[in-house]
Amino acid sequence: MLATYVIGLREGLEAALIVGIIAAFLRRQGRMDALRLVWVGVSVAVALCAGVAVTLQVISAELPTRAQEGLETVVAVLAVCMVTTMILWMRRHARALKGELERAAAWALEHGSAYAMVGMAFLAVLREGSETAVFLLAVLQQPGVRAITAGGGVIAGLVTAVVIGWGIYRGGVRLNLTRFFRATGVVLVLVAAGLVMSALHTAHEAGWLNAGQSQPIDIAWLVRPGTPIAALATGVLGLQPHPALAEIVGWCCYVLPMLAVVLRQPRRPATTPRVAPEVSATS
Repeated sequence: MLATYVIGLREGLEAALIVGIIAAFLRRQGRMDALRLVWVGVSVAVALCAGVAVTLQVISAELPTRAQEGLETVVAVLAVCMVTTMILWMRRHARALKGELERAAAWALEHGSAYAMVGMAFLAVLREGSETAVFLLAVLQQPGVRAITAGGGVIAGLVTAVVIGWGIYRGGVRLNLTRFFRATGVVLVLVAAGLVMSALHTAHEAGWLNAGQSQPIDIAWLVRPGTPIAALATGVLGLQPHPALAEIVGWCCYVLPMLAVVLRQPRRPATTPRVAPEVSATS
């Protein structure tokens, strides 16, 4: 599934970039002792993220129906907040990410604290992995989404991110972060907007939202179960055959400003031309 693939790729690559840059810096400095600790920290973070995903799924499955709808609403809102923060943060910091991390790593080494870099790598993987778990659970709760397909998409995205991160670590891959995060940001905005619709729908099912439940449009002709278009419209955009007015308003209120932010070109200085950054493990 495209939505979960992009989630896995985007979240995985953010963690892979941070870990890859830190690991490459330590390798250049000859600090293999600290590098081994970084890999240990990454492994522990991955295990903790897997535990978060399993725990969320078990809790959701054991709740009664109305409580499940309430939990699905909370998870969807949390996922939307996470992805929005991620998009805005990366849009601001993508250009300077490599330099900021290397300055922090150099400061840590100068002050004899390699554990600071281990902590950065650990927290990066833990944060992105936890966000992936929450986001995946929110997507899986949408109607018409198959667990096997969605899970396969996330795994494929994570594998792609790890391959790119390894290439950055080895110094053989250069990546234009500004363009990459703008392109994936557009897809994630659409996915998050679908989660907004899903949250408003489950909030009504849980008895939390009763306003705006009229159904002004019928798009059953587009979202026909079993068709590729329906799979794309439902799985990626979160569209349903008979969306409620509140869901339509919520979708538009999220998509329009977020797409404007993501697609807006960054300001360029009047005197000094600026080239979009490329990140690699080599200086």
